[in-house]
Amino acid sequence: MSIAHTRDLVARAVQLATAVPAFNVITLEHAEAVISAAAAAGCPVIVQISENAVAFHDGDAATLTCACASLAEQVDVAVALHLDHVQDVGLLHRAVDAGFSSVMFDAGRLPHAENSQRTREAAEWAHGVGLWVEAELGYVGGKADSPLSAHAPGVRTDLAEAQAFLADTGVDALAVAVGSSHAMTSRSARLDHELIAHLASGLAVPLVLHGSSGVPDEQLRRAVAAGIRKVNIGTALNVAYTSAVRLRLADDDAMVDPRKYLGSARSAMFETAAALIAVVSGGKSLDM
Repeated sequence: MSIAHTRDLVARAVQLATAVPAFNVITLEHAEAVISAAAAAGCPVIVQISENAVAFHDGDAATLTCACASLAEQVDVAVALHLDHVQDVGLLHRAVDAGFSSVMFDAGRLPHAENSQRTREAAEWAHGVGLWVEAELGYVGGKADSPLSAHAPGVRTDLAEAQAFLADTGVDALAVAVGSSHAMTSRSARLDHELIAHLASGLAVPLVLHGSSGVPDEQLRRAVAAGIRKVNIGTALNVAYTSAVRLRLADDDAMVDPRKYLGSARSAMFETAAALIAVVSGGKSLDM
């Protein structure tokens, strides 16, 4: 199947009152695991590559997106490509040529007025080339550039502020701060489900949950029921990857063939992705 547009997958999730799973990938093994898990589940998926992942590949986004597109053509489910947490406008401007249909523009580190201005400018440009645009308002914990906790006073997304932000920026989806944190390696987050429902009822765009790796299954189910329509997952894959590699190398200190331990890593990520796809989608088909 050919690459889908993120807009269409999220719109389908809105229509079915469910969420589309979105996985951040770094290596080819990540992409293989996620797309294979999506195919096995019969559930469309968004494959995300962050600005940090692009930097890891020496600034080259296109090589990994080409690999993802090739994998997507081999399965019978829709796969969309999303450029995540973009701060570099130069990278944003390369998004379409690299194969992405959507971006998350991240100016959340800036003061509110500047965040709105920068996001509006990015969205205007992106819409002009057909990109779907996500932004973030409030503070989702776990970012390296801020010591704030996801539970600090005043960091949760405020409805009135979010309404004004959407009117000012024109973005297509909003990542909200409701108690999750980026880069959590334990699944101990507790979400504010009343706030999710309050925001979902008062905002005219789909809501996105960042930092979902740290959210237990039942909390994820409740978040989707309350109105989350896109669920971002990254660290859970990295935990599975690294744990599997450590175990394989510990079992055989003479092992030098990377296929043996990377194969284990890929299998572990497949299992993790498959389990989370089942939780996020609730068994509902997002097929177009």
